[in-house]
Amino acid sequence: MALTLNEASKLSNNMLLQGVVETIIKNSPILQKLPFIEIVGNGLTYNQENTLPSIDFYDVGDPWNESTPTFEQVTTTLKIMGGDADIDNFLKATRSNIQDLEAAVIELKAKALKDKFEETVIYGDPAVNAKQFDGLRKLIDTTTASSQVIAMGATGATLTLDKLDELIDAVKGGKPDILLMSRRTRRKINNLVRASGSGMMVTEKDSFGNFVQLWDSIPVGVNDWILDTHTLDSSLETATTGGSCSTIYAVQFGEGALCGLTSPGYLQVEPIGSLETKDASRTRIKWYCSLALFSAIKAAALIGITD
Repeated sequence: MALTLNEASKLSNNMLLQGVVETIIKNSPILQKLPFIEIVGNGLTYNQENTLPSIDFYDVGDPWNESTPTFEQVTTTLKIMGGDADIDNFLKATRSNIQDLEAAVIELKAKALKDKFEETVIYGDPAVNAKQFDGLRKLIDTTTASSQVIAMGATGATLTLDKLDELIDAVKGGKPDILLMSRRTRRKINNLVRASGSGMMVTEKDSFGNFVQLWDSIPVGVNDWILDTHTLDSSLETATTGGSCSTIYAVQFGEGALCGLTSPGYLQVEPIGSLETKDASRTRIKWYCSLALFSAIKAAALIGITD
């Protein structure tokens, strides 16, 4: 059973953990919605659905044609992410009347973990850093031609609403659960909507009171780590720096689509205690996690978006 990080934290009586989780997901559109599957062991091997089998009509006596779906076996291993937060005992004793120093330090560490996860969800690549898990750019593979990679021209072009609709239609079996993009791209969509007078963009509040924009009823999620410097050649991404292009990712969430993987217990907040070499106490935030795309048709990317 897959649970979001927020729902999983409700099953814990650890108030510190619940506070850290709320800090992490409050301003993270993807962590608010991404479900996680608990796995036993250090990895998961699964069959990724690529294409469906075909179905035909037949007359009496016709020979029947066999057609099977195609799969690719994928192995995803859990990765270790986290960090230590040290609180100086002198400052804790003398400054806590102004602010809870320990809470402030742990909160900042939690925000840093959120930032690193959001960055890795997009650009994670074990070929570049073996300690990372595969991100969306690698799982969709925007460097290889496929029906899930849509380009704004051979070397990039200005975004259009028609191309945005084409991206949404590339995700099969229902609409995407989120559209992930940079702030520059969101500004461009707002500009296009105002210019066209379209009523397709609406705003609502999420469970944390944040205002969220929706395009065609799909939440628009801003990821501050999506770069606006990608380069394209022949309608495929060649690099993430050196150019002026950006990408929108359209994703479905769930056990048959994009899902997070985690060890039992999800995120952990571990009090290490007093340190031997300095007058301070340490708290460790750690997470054994990864990402899995169970069906290739549940995610797509629109590449080559210029300003």
